[in-house]
Amino acid sequence: AETLLHMAARIEHVTRVIRPALAAGRWVICDRFVDSTRVYQGMLQGVGEARVMDLHAIALDGFLPHRTLVLDLPADTGLARAVGRSGAETRYESMGEDFHRRVGEAFRNLATAEPERCRLIDASGDPDAVAERIWQAVRDLVPDAGRGG
Repeated sequence: AETLLHMAARIEHVTRVIRPALAAGRWVICDRFVDSTRVYQGMLQGVGEARVMDLHAIALDGFLPHRTLVLDLPADTGLARAVGRSGAETRYESMGEDFHRRVGEAFRNLATAEPERCRLIDASGDPDAVAERIWQAVRDLVPDAGRGG
C-alpha cells in the first residue's frame, strides 16, 4: 500500500509540477523520486526493486530524472543530522543504525549500477565543500557551465 501511495503522489507531482516546469524550460530539483522508492520499499521493505520499476513504468511511463544524486554519509552521521533537524519526520530514523547502513549500501549499489545517471556524493565535511561536489556532479547538465560557472 505504501508503495502505491508513493506512486500516486508521484503521478500527481509529475503531472502538476514537474512536466509543466520542464515544458516551460525550467530546471526541476526534486528531493526523493523513484530511486528512493526502489531502495526503501523495493530493496529493503520487501516489495522488490523490479516490482517498483514495473509500477513506475505503468504510472509514469518510466519517466526518470536526468540525474540522481546520492548524498553519502556513514549511517551514524546521517542519523545524527536527521535527528538534529527540527520538525523532521522520525519514522525512518527510528528504524535504527543497521537499517540505515543497509539504506546507504543499497544507494551506493544503485549509483554503481547506473553511473550514467546516478552520482555518489561524499556528503561529509562543511556545506560549501559538499555544495562544490554537487556542482561538479551536475555541471555537465548545465548549458555554458564550463564558461566561468
